[in-house]
Amino acid sequence: MTIPLHITTLLFDLDGTLTHQLPSSLDILFTILDERDIPLMSSAHRSTMQFLYQYWANSPELKQDIEMFGDFTDEFLIQYLKRKLWAAGLSQLQAAELAPIIKPELDEKHQPVKFVADDVRPTLKHLHAKGYKMGLVSNRSESLEEEINNLGFLPFFDFHFTAGEIDSWKPAPGIFEHALYLAESSAESTAYIGDNYYTDVIGARSVGIYPILMDQRNTFPDADCQVITRIGDLLTQI
Repeated sequence: MTIPLHITTLLFDLDGTLTHQLPSSLDILFTILDERDIPLMSSAHRSTMQFLYQYWANSPELKQDIEMFGDFTDEFLIQYLKRKLWAAGLSQLQAAELAPIIKPELDEKHQPVKFVADDVRPTLKHLHAKGYKMGLVSNRSESLEEEINNLGFLPFFDFHFTAGEIDSWKPAPGIFEHALYLAESSAESTAYIGDNYYTDVIGARSVGIYPILMDQRNTFPDADCQVITRIGDLLTQI
């Protein structure tokens, strides 16, 4: 599958698309479970990843947890860990007993570093040189200016903003409509590249933007859209 010829604007997600945290908290969690000889099905990692993507897509579960426990309080984080364990296949009783025990170990062991794949900067540079209008649209709360400047991304993007800056969060249409306004582009001439099917693909489609899913670990094998496994794939699909 190739990017349609009429696409002239490319919008990118940041976290999980252009940058990654390595190791991921989920990889650390599964290592801890393995060390404790807790049996899991072979599909556990994929099902848990799918749940996490859906959870952070402004899901009813997220809203419920924030309302009940507060925004990112210790109680919220314990509940979030329980939900991850449920998604991995543990019973509610197992999760309730295990979550408070392993959370300190998870916090101690999860010391990720930011990783940018070797193909990301050359690809962004090439796409920018080809004349694509390019924007960076993130679901974060705070400004990205300093970070993307430090990453060397700033020269490649015509604009950038976060959900928190406009108080509209993916997959809500408002954040994508704001990106189209800044790009001065129509939805039909715009593609959005992101790693979360529930926020990026569904959200982009809700306003008529062409979605491209960045799916490194085949988390969404049945995705009904164009899929890439690395940013460099864009260069072979133009």
